[in-house]
Amino acid sequence: MRAARIAPLPALDAAEIAKLQPWKQPWWRAAPGDGPTLFWMVAIHVGAVLGLILTPVPGWKILLGAAALHFIGGLGTTVAFHRAIAHKSLKLHPVARHLFTFFAMFNGSGSPLSWAANHRLHHAKSDTPEDISSPGVGGFWWSHLRWLWQAGAAPVKRYCKDIDTPSYRLWERLQIPILTVSFFGGLLFGWTAFFWLGPIRLVFALHAQCFVNSVCHLKKEAGPEGTAMNVRWLSLMHFFQGENWHQNHHDRPGSARLGWTRTQPDLGWYTILLLEKVGLAKDVRRPSVPQAVDAAA
Repeated sequence: MRAARIAPLPALDAAEIAKLQPWKQPWWRAAPGDGPTLFWMVAIHVGAVLGLILTPVPGWKILLGAAALHFIGGLGTTVAFHRAIAHKSLKLHPVARHLFTFFAMFNGSGSPLSWAANHRLHHAKSDTPEDISSPGVGGFWWSHLRWLWQAGAAPVKRYCKDIDTPSYRLWERLQIPILTVSFFGGLLFGWTAFFWLGPIRLVFALHAQCFVNSVCHLKKEAGPEGTAMNVRWLSLMHFFQGENWHQNHHDRPGSARLGWTRTQPDLGWYTILLLEKVGLAKDVRRPSVPQAVDAAA
């Protein structure tokens, strides 16, 4: 998975970006055009720290509201951005796709075009020097956060030509308004709600996504699926939606199912089955999968 990107760079592919070795720059030096992304990262982290200091106990209603937003936002990312848009492992009804897209963006996942382009680049260049967001390239913190504002953007026209349409480009124009409401919307219910429904939730969602990119690729010796690993504890941050079964995903990237057994919970998959049953999803890809690999961390 990938987190929010606010202002994409001109089209550079991973090989061109890697030659610049941006991971050797100070962390605060954003790539041209990515200053707003760095500002966003700093803003939500500062807000989250202040919130935990000033309002450490939110109350169950606010906590439940933050959890609900995180849950449906996570479904938007895993079902719509990842499985339906980036990998085309299912087709969502436009109503479902737009609804999930909104909540994914409200959760800080960025626009569907930039998310899908970066993810397709990751699969195309995975575990090579051109995999610009890999921990093998710039280390843990580079792959976890820094690449988001220092590596540039995967070129949409190269990786997402099939979905580079007005209906998807519209979301790029809506991104800043959506993030503004996501950050400040809790103020309607007071300062505690502001911090917990805004920056604290957004920071939690950000790191939940970023751990898939960093921790799930820390395997020292690459196997048939590369350095990707299944990380069981990460399912807690994803509310058991399946993104932590990353080795499974790299082994069968076209599958709409990420958790392969009952011991690998994948609520994203069960959501897809429900959507299919009510006519909001079709062409769900169910390729045969080998015996599931248990958690590596």
